[in-house]
Amino acid sequence: MIRLLALLLTSLGTASAHTEVTVVSPTSASAVSAPRAVQLSFAEPVNLRFATFRVLPMPSGKTPAEAAKSALALRPDSLQLMNTGPLPSGMAARLSLPLKPNLKAGPYLIAWAVLSEDGHPVRGHSLFRVR
Repeated sequence: MIRLLALLLTSLGTASAHTEVTVVSPTSASAVSAPRAVQLSFAEPVNLRFATFRVLPMPSGKTPAEAAKSALALRPDSLQLMNTGPLPSGMAARLSLPLKPNLKAGPYLIAWAVLSEDGHPVRGHSLFRVR
């Protein structure tokens, strides 16, 4: 009986966990030469069919959270976006987003929205600077 209770409590804790981005490259607030791609790693594989990723110059006059919300609403073919090409499909715990060549100097925002394994939306953002 005790084993059953322990197993039940363990599985409940696992089922309610939400995925998270564990690594972003370029790292948050770093200053880098124009990167060719942005990499994201997740705590668990995510279904890319239900994921949105955006990279764009950080708009002036907005907070990063406001800019991320606006970025995620953009169409995938928006000229504002610096990420290129379609996303791979399927499940992935790591993702590389190719970027347009020769990014201009300045701040850039990486925004993402994914679904956790339990179906909850997870959103986030990170900033980097091209020198």
